Amino acid sequence: MTTRGAFDKALKELQQDILRMASLVEQAVYDSVQSLVKVDVTEASQVIMGDDMIDKLFLEIEEKCIKIIATQQPIARDLRVVITGIKILLNLERMADHAVDIARSAMCLSGQTLTVKPLEHIPQMAKLTQQMIKDGLDAYVHSDIEKASAMCALDDDVDYIFAQVFRELINCMMENPEVVMQSTYLLHVCRYLERIADHATNIGEEVIYLVTGEHKELN
Repeated sequence: MTTRGAFDKALKELQQDILRMASLVEQAVYDSVQSLVKVDVTEASQVIMGDDMIDKLFLEIEEKCIKIIATQQPIARDLRVVITGIKILLNLERMADHAVDIARSAMCLSGQTLTVKPLEHIPQMAKLTQQMIKDGLDAYVHSDIEKASAMCALDDDVDYIFAQVFRELINCMMENPEVVMQSTYLLHVCRYLERIADHATNIGEEVIYLVTGEHKELN
């Protein structure tokens, strides 16, 4: 195999590794929200334990990226491919950390009946966030800058719901002190989802940089 052929093979494997990690992260985000909605301690525990696998995979792929740079010494677009891969990995790893945060919030709420009205908005917010993750990864696979650019609209939707839920939860706490603890944990969950959406948007920005060589902020 030629040097170029070996390099292209390494880049293809890198993309596949990133998508493998992304699949685990997507599932962790979904499961964490489900553990909250169902107040399921077992599911929350599985999300927390599964984070070790994601962290291990992150380190393995990061090491591959470093090896590619050290052995192949890529330049121009080839270097952007590797650097973009590393940055996408970092954003995915942080998403996984926030999924753990959500799962821990679910565990803190175990044994309680969630009664505050804004809870109904959290699955909606989570669905938008999960769509952003999918769109960002699809844009990455297909080098689709139009799809990457369109992610800012979904991020705006997530921010809008977050602001709405924030107001509603504050009102709930003012009107009924008994739900202060529930409302506080749910506020944290919404903040974690909002941050996951921001990391998904970052992936969109990295795709634009990969394709065009230019930095563009979507947030």
